[in-house]
Order: sequence, then C-alpha cells, then structure tokens
Amino acid sequence: MSQTKYTIGVDYGTESGRVVLIDVADGREVAEATHPYANGVITDRLPGTDIKLEPDWALQDPQDYLAVLEQAIPQVLKVGGVDPAHIIGFGIDFTSATIMPTLADGTPLCFLPEWRANPHAWVKLWKHHAAQPEANKMTDVAQEMGYTFLERYGEKVSSEWTLPKVWQTLNEAPELYEAADRIIEAGDWIVWQLTGQEKRSAGMAGYKSFWSKREGYPPDDFFNALDPRLAQVVDHKFGREVYPLGSKAGALTTKAAQLTGLQPDTAVAIANIDAHVSAAAGGIAEKVGRMVIIMGTSNCHLVTGETEHVVPGICGYVEDGIVSGYLGYEAGQSCMGDHFAWFVKNCVPAAYTQEATARGMDIHQLLEEKAARLKPGESGLVALDWWNGNRSILVDVDLTGLLLGATLATKPEEIYRALIEATAYGTRVIIENFEKNDVAVEDIVATGGLPGRNKLLMQIFADVTGRAITVSGTSQGGALGAAMHAAVAAGQAAGGYESIVEASQYMVHLSEQVYQPNPEHQQIYDQLFAEYLTLHDYFGRGANNVMKRLKQLKAQVRAAGQPQQMMNHA
Repeated sequence: MSQTKYTIGVDYGTESGRVVLIDVADGREVAEATHPYANGVITDRLPGTDIKLEPDWALQDPQDYLAVLEQAIPQVLKVGGVDPAHIIGFGIDFTSATIMPTLADGTPLCFLPEWRANPHAWVKLWKHHAAQPEANKMTDVAQEMGYTFLERYGEKVSSEWTLPKVWQTLNEAPELYEAADRIIEAGDWIVWQLTGQEKRSAGMAGYKSFWSKREGYPPDDFFNALDPRLAQVVDHKFGREVYPLGSKAGALTTKAAQLTGLQPDTAVAIANIDAHVSAAAGGIAEKVGRMVIIMGTSNCHLVTGETEHVVPGICGYVEDGIVSGYLGYEAGQSCMGDHFAWFVKNCVPAAYTQEATARGMDIHQLLEEKAARLKPGESGLVALDWWNGNRSILVDVDLTGLLLGATLATKPEEIYRALIEATAYGTRVIIENFEKNDVAVEDIVATGGLPGRNKLLMQIFADVTGRAITVSGTSQGGALGAAMHAAVAAGQAAGGYESIVEASQYMVHLSEQVYQPNPEHQQIYDQLFAEYLTLHDYFGRGANNVMKRLKQLKAQVRAAGQPQQMMNHA
C-alpha cells in the first residue's frame, strides 16, 4: 500500500494566517490552525511610535507573516500527527496587491532602524487607498497616450493595485524609494523567504501590475510619461520574469525548514492571489462559466471564459490567470465582512450584546436571528455598500456608504439586514455587467468565511440575484486552494497532480447546501434593486459628488487641525 501524501496550504488573509494540512488523494482536511496578526491592520499609528497615519492608509508588519509560518505550521503537524516526510508540497496565497519595499536580499525596509519610522517602509495592504491620486493620473495618462491595456482592467486604474502604491512611495518618500532594491508582493516575498529565490507570480503580476502573457508589462514610455523617475521601474524594482500558477518555485531552504518543522526538500508553489485559489477550491476549473464568489472581508467574483471580452468596471481579466487555458475574469466589492464588523463594533446597543451573552450566542448570530424575522422591504431601508469604496463596477474608492429610509423607529437588525441586502445588490450589478458584456455566468458557488456561518446572508443573495447558489464544501477555501496548487507544484511523480484541473477532480467537494431563490421575495427585491440602482448611478456616476466633497472636507479639516470653510458645490 502506498503511503498517504499530504500538502500544506497557507492562506494569508487581512487579519490572520490560516493553515491547513490536506490529504492529496481526496482533499480531506486533516488539521487546521489560525494565527492572528499581532499588529493586525495598521490604520492609526505605526507600532511602537507616535507617528499618526493619514486617512485611507492601511499597513501591515511582515513579521506577522513570518509568525504564521513559525507558529501555525508546527501546530497543524502536531494536531494532524503527520510525519513531515510525507508532505510533498507547500503552497501559499495572499491578499493582493499587498506590497513591500526590500533590500536585494529580501530584508523589508521596515525591519531596518533607519527606515522603521517611515510609513512607506511598511507593507501597504490591499485596502490601502491613499494612492488614489496616482491611480487617477495613471488612468488619464494611459487614455491620453492611446494605450489599450486598461481595457483588460475595466478601463480604470484602482488605488488597490501595485503601481499606484509604488508611485505614491516615490512621490512622498523618494529617498526610501531609491533605497528599495525591490518592491514586491507580500505573497511573492513569502515564497522568497521559503525558497531563497525571488520568483514572482504571473497571477499577481497580471491582475495587479498590468502584466500580460502576450505583451508583458506596459512599455517604459508609459512609465516615463507618468514620471521620468518611474521610467525603469519594472527593471529596477520588479524584474520581468514571472512564473505560471501551479509551477514549482523551488524547495524549502534549511532555514525555512527549521522555522516550519518541515523537510528542506519540500516543493513550494508559486504564490497565488487569495481569491483565485479560493475559486479553485470552489471548483472553478470544473466548468467554464462557473462564478465562484469568495465572501470574506471583501467579496471577489471570479468566472472563466474561453473568449476575450472587454468588460467595463471589472478588476481585470488575465489569460491563464485562474485556470490555465482560459481567460480569468475578476470583479469584486471592497466591503463585505468589514461592513458587518464595523456595524457590530460601533452601532449595536449594549442590550443586544448582553442578550447575546446571556443566550450564549455570538452577536452576529443574534442579529442574524432578529433580521431573519423581517420580510423583504419591511424596514423601509435601502443602503449602498460603499463603506470601503467601490471596487466594481465604478472603481472608485472615494465613494462612501449610505443608508436611506431610517427613522426613530429603526432597529439595529433592520440596519444589519439592509447592509446584507446592499452587498447582494452590488453582486447583482456585477453579474448583470458580466452578462451584458458577453461573459456568461452559468452557475454560482460561494466560498470563504461567511457562507457557512450566515444562512440569512446566503438566502438574501439568492433572492436578490434570482439564482441558485451552491456552498463550497470547505470553510477554508483559500488554504485548500493553496494546498491544491502545492500538489500540482509537487507533480505526479511525487504523488501530486499534473494540473489544477486534475487536482480539482479529486480534491474539490461542494456541499449539498444549495440556496434557491424565493419567488415572492424576488418580486420585492426587484423593486428594492431598482431603488438601489437609482442611488448607485446618482451618487456613483457624477450626478452628485457629495460623498467626495465630504471626504475632501474631512481630509482638509484633519490636516489643518481646525475647522475649514465649506467647499463650493461643483
């Protein structure tokens, strides 16, 4: 009898790293562990300093990423009782674009005393939105110069991507930019720490840095037009070599093996984007036109296609970006789990918290229970899901949240439900935008942290979209997807697989839980969706830029430390 083979997948999320130990033969989860980041998301002050960050900043500490390897991997080995000799592959995924400046040997600049007090030396998280001016300028210059690469990215540059953040660093801390030998995605950096080799992911480069399989990066002339100091940014800070998903980046170094408790010869896969490996765990490779929605801190909507179509307002499409041989289309919503976490932290009365404690419930469970008693439309509320900006289809981080219809009789559960409904409306906008532009959505699978925990949310998504939604068989889609790519990197000879399509046949399992739309609820939600669209276009497409004016005023007042005169309405 052949010895059972295993892989390890590490899912680097926004707040923590999640590790799973997976049986390669059938995708069975043997053990899991979660390690929260000690410094979490840094939005107020740099750790250990009095240095206050400006609005829209979101940083992280790379030491937290190393701690996941040091703490969580030995934990799953212990819980799983598996000999490291039987682990054939190691894979990671990461939020993206999450970038950091380093020295030539990979040392993050924020580890160095001379740079530690400079915010630009730290990791800029995916939801660092302070580079919006640079993103806007990139869009303008690309359009003025007639470049067509933006057609692949919904025709607008997002501040969440790599290059606006790089340009912001150059603009605000040019001396630090010069000191950085490399500027690298955090996922690629982790692979570098594991293997001792800098190998960049084609997925991350494709979706976040304008790279394409056919054309490579945009020409130097584009970067020179942005800023002559950026003319050679690709060669000086990135490098032009990228590697396909599922390929082997190398093997664990002796140092990395000692850190993790694994063996030095363990194969390490090229890094992947967290949403994209979650899509693999949701069976996206099994069917063209299957949309996998990854529901976590934010929402990502991924679907494959066989032909190329320009789709306005999406995050992008990349050849071989999710599954080899297909176009991988991505859209998303910047605010999902963040939405509900904000509401619970800031807007729930003490009586609700006390009731949840008395009943032995999580506060989210209590709110879900109360909200589920409401009928669609009963609260008289409608909300916009832009509390962290809009990713798709407006691609505008300067948009903000809105709640309409509140009265003195409005209850917390009504607002909670309205926020759920808002995210469902945003997803419907994304689905209809894909189909309007000839990218078919044949069926939907939901994965991530929320689908298995909030039945009301899933039912509302089915009712609003009018589509059946199947729930993935794992709550650890990112880590499982990373483990699947690790099995491909290890290869068939080692007991793995030749492709992600083959791995999916054995390692992916969907649950029997399918949410069917309620026709009666659909009729009400069609009416509410029409109201949502009116607000969506009025506030999001320039008819009334009050959200941006208020955000600008807030920034001015905070910067000056004293009240400012009201801006004139444009």
